[in-house]
Amino acid sequence: MGMRQPHSSEYRPVIRHDRLTDFVQRVFIAHNMPAEDAGTAAAALVKANLRGVDSHGVARVPMYCERLRRGVANARPNLRTMRVAPAVVQVDGDDGLGLVVGSHAMAAAVALALESGIGLAGVKRSGHYGMAALYVLQAVAAGCVGMAFTNASPALAVWGGRSPFLGTSPFAAGAPAGSSPPFVLDMACSIVARGKLKFAAQRGEAIGAGLALDRDGQPTTDGKKAFEGVMLPFGGVKGAGLSMLMDVLSGVLTGAAFGGEVRNPFTGLDAPQNTGHFFIALKADLFMPQQRFEQRMQVLADRVRSQPPAAGFEEILMPGEPEARTEKKRFEKGIPLTPDVVQSLQKEARQAGIPFPSL
Repeated sequence: MGMRQPHSSEYRPVIRHDRLTDFVQRVFIAHNMPAEDAGTAAAALVKANLRGVDSHGVARVPMYCERLRRGVANARPNLRTMRVAPAVVQVDGDDGLGLVVGSHAMAAAVALALESGIGLAGVKRSGHYGMAALYVLQAVAAGCVGMAFTNASPALAVWGGRSPFLGTSPFAAGAPAGSSPPFVLDMACSIVARGKLKFAAQRGEAIGAGLALDRDGQPTTDGKKAFEGVMLPFGGVKGAGLSMLMDVLSGVLTGAAFGGEVRNPFTGLDAPQNTGHFFIALKADLFMPQQRFEQRMQVLADRVRSQPPAAGFEEILMPGEPEARTEKKRFEKGIPLTPDVVQSLQKEARQAGIPFPSL
C-alpha cells in the first residue's frame, strides 16, 4: 500500500496470542468492563493481529482505554435489542465499545438467520468496532454468509471536495468455503486503511503518492500531514459513492450519527461516537444443502487459484487467504509487536497496575 516496511534487521519482539489476549482482557477489566465483555474485546483485537491486520489490533488498546477513562465509551453498556420485523432487530449499543456491541449485534443477526433464513441487525450508539472481518467470520462460524457495514468519523472528502466528511467506512463479506479458508472480503473505502496512516504519522514515515491530501488540500507523501489531512477514496468517485452508501445503511437507516457527525475515536473525546453498523447474515443452505454450497465454494476457489498468474505474481489467492496463512503462522509462532506498540501497552499496564507479559 505504499508504506515503508520495517527493515529486515529491525527487532520485533514476539508474544503468544493467548498471553496477549489475557493481558488485554485484564487491562479492560481494570477499566471496569465485565470480564465477558473484556474478553470479547481482547479476543477481537488479538484476532486482528493474528491475521496480520496490525493497524486494527492491540495497537488500538490505548485509544479504547482513553475513551473508557473519559467516560465517552460505556464500560458496562445495557445493550437493548428490539425486534422490529420478523427477521430484523435494532440494537442500541448504549455507547459501549464497538468491539462488544458489534459482536452482540452479529450474534443477533445470525440467530435470526438460523430461524428465518436471513437476519438483519441495525446498530446505533456504538463505537469503532475494529477489524470488519471479525463479524463476517462470526457468521461464517455459524454456517452463514455474513456482511458487515459501518460508518466512521470524517476522513474522506466527497467527490470533488477537499475537506474530511465521509468515513473510510469499511465493509466486509464472508462465506464458508469447505476445506479452503473462508472467503473474506474486508476493505475500506479509502485506498489505504486510516490506521496505517496513523502508524506512519507516529513513526515519521513517508506514504505512497496518491493516498491523501494535507490540510490545505494538496497531495502529500508525509504520513503525519496525511493523517491530519484528508484521505482519498479508492476508485475516485466510485469509492466516495460507496462510502456514502455505508453512511446511508449504517447511519441514516439505523438512527446513528451520519453526515460527518461520527466522532473521531482518537480526538473526539468530548462525547460518544454514536457510530452505526449494519449486519446481514444469510443461511448458506437457503437454496441447497450446506455441504453442496461449500463444495461449490471450493470449486470456485480452485478455479480462481488455477488462473495463470500475471507478471510479478507467483500465485493467485482468494480474498481472505493471505490473512488465513498469517493467522496460522502467528498462532503457532507468536504475534510480532513493534517497539512503539510494546511501549504503549506497557504504559497501559502501569496505569492499570497489572504486569506486562514476557516477550
